[in-house]
Amino acid sequence: MTDAGKLLGPAEIRDLAELLGVTPTKKLGQNFVIDANTVRRIVKTSGVSAGQVVVEVGPGLGSLTLGLLETGASVVAVELDGRLARQLPVTVELFSPDAPLTVLHEDALKIAALPQDPTAIVANLPYNVSVPVLLHFLEHFPSIRSGVVMVQSEVGLRLAAPPGSKVYGAPSVKAAWYGSWRTSGSVSRQVFWPVPNVDSILVSFTRDAADRASESLRVRTFAIVDAAFQQRRKMLRQSVSSVFGSSETASEVLSAAGVDPTARGEQLSVNDFLAIARVAESRADALPPTS
Repeated sequence: MTDAGKLLGPAEIRDLAELLGVTPTKKLGQNFVIDANTVRRIVKTSGVSAGQVVVEVGPGLGSLTLGLLETGASVVAVELDGRLARQLPVTVELFSPDAPLTVLHEDALKIAALPQDPTAIVANLPYNVSVPVLLHFLEHFPSIRSGVVMVQSEVGLRLAAPPGSKVYGAPSVKAAWYGSWRTSGSVSRQVFWPVPNVDSILVSFTRDAADRASESLRVRTFAIVDAAFQQRRKMLRQSVSSVFGSSETASEVLSAAGVDPTARGEQLSVNDFLAIARVAESRADALPPTS
């Protein structure tokens, strides 16, 4: 790492915001990191190294971007706010001349192509869309093999939750489809500007070596997951009956998949849900919706 002057501090962050006329908004989930030590902690946790291509979602004023570039990695930054997207290359050129940065002024929830294939995602994700953005990138960019994201604590704990946990839910299962997840430490509210009303946490993941199944089977699995947790207090034969047309058909499919029809969604692993989807796929009369 280079000296601390190469990263943005509180004064630089506020000066940049004033220069651009940027007032952080809840609508865009903007809470800028103003602490260089936190940036270095995120980068170290990510394990990113020279030669890698990293995608960063919501780079904001560039705190984390500069930290990632210090490693020698190339960064592809996706930023929705046009003012921030235009300023980021200017800031990076000032602090880290000729660093390998590409900035895309696009909606992270809609982007379907990147100029380079990223091997990692590292980001301070906007709280209001953190899970949808994360799942979107994992779905559309299979080259991503690992990453670290900073999210609201409640969301992070849910992403990393195992079956049977009180916070285990649809996001837990969908995240587990792509790989293994773990929490990597809490983050103080005081490292942000403005200070958020919620606690934050780092969540790390490693993608499975092989994809679990086809895209059509993933869609079917996720449809079953959504149904199971929309009515999580009900037995599976009831909660997923909307997917299979009736509780009787649901019971048949569940039993054929080796799953107890009286169990609840929170008891099932991603592989259990996949087993149900495989049986459903083999039955023309029990296919869940694919869109």
